[in-house]
Amino acid sequence: MGTPEFAVPSLKILLDHGYEVVGVVTTADKLGGRGKKQLLESAVKQFAKTKGLPILQPLKLKDPEFLEQLKALGANLQVIVAFRMLPEVVWAMPELGTFNLHGSLLPKYRGAAPINWAIIKGEKETGVTTFFLKHEIDTGAIIFQEKLNIGENETAGDVHDRMMELGASTVLKTVQAVETGDFNVKKQNDELATKAPKIFHETCEINFDQPTQNVHDFIRGLSPYPAAWTHLDGKELKILRTTMMPEKHQLPPGEIVSDNRKSIKFAARDGFLEVLELQLQGRKRMRTVDFLNGYSFG
Repeated sequence: MGTPEFAVPSLKILLDHGYEVVGVVTTADKLGGRGKKQLLESAVKQFAKTKGLPILQPLKLKDPEFLEQLKALGANLQVIVAFRMLPEVVWAMPELGTFNLHGSLLPKYRGAAPINWAIIKGEKETGVTTFFLKHEIDTGAIIFQEKLNIGENETAGDVHDRMMELGASTVLKTVQAVETGDFNVKKQNDELATKAPKIFHETCEINFDQPTQNVHDFIRGLSPYPAAWTHLDGKELKILRTTMMPEKHQLPPGEIVSDNRKSIKFAARDGFLEVLELQLQGRKRMRTVDFLNGYSFG
């Protein structure tokens, strides 16, 4: 069960190692594209179709017809990667249970956006966790965890892509262990739990009145999506990649400094953020040097 590109390598690795995937559950097709007139299929559905796998796309997970179809597949084990919250009637169905792949070292960063929040909070390390589902979200018994370092300039997109492959190998390891019974689960310590709630556009506006490191982490933790933003000429300016420039100055936070050739810098409390990639509202994503080819600061 999964939807986005993040889940595809996990499905692929199970097929590549000879496991019988009796069916795939993903979200229903949605209208999108230009004018939102085209039905868009999830990345998982697109891949599953190339492999000829049965595909279920329920609107409601408690729908009796869906539950009958799911039961008829006869799965011994259910694997969840980047899907939605499941009712007990679904996760309790297989004889070997249902496990989820989560993009953090649980119990840290429980919630919808673990990669983003780990970077925003300045973590140097994150990872993946497989755990058996239970009623409370992201709280089940841990099966395996694998760590992943976070580079000082890595964005959420960079970490996502590396974690996608680490997650796939961990899913395979977990399926093999559950198949043989060669594993020991570990209960999560709720006292160490932190939250990674869903991120909304309005909370992505950049506050430059804080240390340079904090602003840098905020920007890279939201890149490439949904993207941290500020204003320029009455338009929304997304800032997608920066480097830190520790430097004393007397400028107000958010002040822009540019040579109108190669460099755009935003002032923070204790230095500057030099912008490497950005996107002005109504224009495409581009490097700063390309942006300044067609834009000049007064």
